[in-house]
Amino acid sequence: MGHLADRILALHGLVALAVVFLFPALEASVFVGVVVPGEIAALLGGVLAFEHRVGLPAVVAAAVAGAIIGDTVGYLVGRRWGRRLLDSSVGKLVKAEHLDRAERYLAERGGPAVFVGRFTAALRALIPGLAGMAHMRYRTFALYNAAGGTLWATGFVLLGYAAGNGWRRVEHIAGRAGLLLLVVVVGVGGTALAARRVARHPDRVRGLIERRLGHGAVARARDRYQAQLAFVARRLRPEGALGLSLTASVLAIALAGWAFGTLLFDVLSHHELALVDQPVQRFFVAHREPWLTLAMRGASNLGNAALLIGGLVAVGLLWRWRAGTWRPLRLLAVAFGGAWLLSNLVKLLVDRPRPPAAQAIGHWTGSAFPSGHVTHATAVYGMLAALLAAATTHWGRKVAAWTGAVLVVAVVGLSRLYLGAHWLTDVLGGAALGAAWLFGVLAGERAVGKLGAAAGKLGRRDRGTASTPEQDQHRQVSPRS
Repeated sequence: MGHLADRILALHGLVALAVVFLFPALEASVFVGVVVPGEIAALLGGVLAFEHRVGLPAVVAAAVAGAIIGDTVGYLVGRRWGRRLLDSSVGKLVKAEHLDRAERYLAERGGPAVFVGRFTAALRALIPGLAGMAHMRYRTFALYNAAGGTLWATGFVLLGYAAGNGWRRVEHIAGRAGLLLLVVVVGVGGTALAARRVARHPDRVRGLIERRLGHGAVARARDRYQAQLAFVARRLRPEGALGLSLTASVLAIALAGWAFGTLLFDVLSHHELALVDQPVQRFFVAHREPWLTLAMRGASNLGNAALLIGGLVAVGLLWRWRAGTWRPLRLLAVAFGGAWLLSNLVKLLVDRPRPPAAQAIGHWTGSAFPSGHVTHATAVYGMLAALLAAATTHWGRKVAAWTGAVLVVAVVGLSRLYLGAHWLTDVLGGAALGAAWLFGVLAGERAVGKLGAAAGKLGRRDRGTASTPEQDQHRQVSPRS
C-alpha cells in the first residue's frame, strides 16, 4: 500500500485526476475495493490538491463521479449476473431461503444499507452488487448512491487536503473507523435478526433459554440473586415507565456526564486532552482558505442562539398547526433553555480564556469552556431528531434524523475551531454537556408521560368498576346467597 501511495503522490494534472476517478469507480464495479479501498485515492487526491498539483474542486468532482459511476456499474452487474455468481460460490454454503430473504429485504428497505455501506470496510464493494441482485428499484438505489458517494468522496478529499503531509495518520484512523462501523452494522443486523426470530417463535426460544438457565452454576446464581435479577429485568422491559427507554436514557446521561466531567478536569488541570488544544488550533489556522472561511461563517450560525430560537419557534408552531399539539414546542424550548443556562453557568465558573484574538476570524468575547454554540446545537438538533424519529415507524427515517443532527453538530463544532472562537476541548465539552441535558429531558418526559398514561388507565379502570349509590343500597338489603 505504501508503494502504491508513493506512485499516486508522484502524479499531477489529468493523470492524477484519472487515478482519483478510477479507484473509486473500480471499487464496486469489479470488486477491486476488497483488495485496495478506493478511499486511498480520494484521500491522496486531497493531498495532491494541498500541494497545488491539481485543483481541489476538480479532485472532488473526479472522486464523486468515480464513486457514483462505479457503484452504478456494480448495481447493473449484480442485477444481470449477481444471483448466478452467488449460487455458484457463496450460495453453496448458505440456504436458498436465507438468500431469498436477504434479497427481499434489500429490495424493500435497502436504501439506507446502500448509504451506510458506502462508509464501511468491505461492504462498500459488495452492497451495490447485492442491491442489483435483489432488484432494488433503480431510482431508490440512485438516490442513496448519489447521497452516500457525494458525502464519502468529498469527505475523504477534504480530509486529505486538511491533513497534508500527515495524511498517513488520517488514513490509519479512517481505516479503523470503517472497520468499527462494519462491526456496528453487523452487530445491529444480527440483533435485529435475533429479535425477529424471537418474535416469530417465542415459545421455542423461551424453552431453550429456560433449559440453559436451569443447569449448574447459572441455576445457583439465579436462586441466589433472584431479587437483583428481577430488578434488572424490570429495567430492561420495553413497556413501563421505568423500563428499557428510561434505562437507556440514564446510561446515555451517565456516559455524557462522565465525558463532560473528564473534559472539565483536563481543562482545569491542563492534563491529557487539553494538551492537544494548541496543535489543533495551529492546524486550522494554517489551513484557512477564503471560500472555506465563508462556508464556516455560515455553518457557525447554525448554533447561534437567535437562529435556534427562531427555528424552534417556527418548527413548534408548524407542528401545532399540522398535528394540533404544543408538545414539540415545549420540548424544544426546554432543550434550548436548559442548554443555554447550563453552558453560561459553567462558563462563569470556569472562566477559561479563548484562543488568541490575533488568530481568530471575528470578535469573540466571554469564557471559552464550553462552546455555547455546540451545547445549544446538540440539545436543540438532538431534540428535533428525537421528535422526528418518534413521529415515524420507518427505521431508515429514524436513522436519517439522528444522523442529520450529529452531522449538523459536527459542522458547528468544526466551524468554531476554524474561526478560532474555541479550543478543541471547548467544543467536545459543549457536545457532552448538551447531550447530557438532551437525554435528561428525554428521560424525564418519557417517565412522566408513561406514568401519566398508567395513572389515567388506572383511573378509568377504577371508574369503570365503581358502584353507584343505588347498587350499594341494593347490596345492603339483598340477602346473601
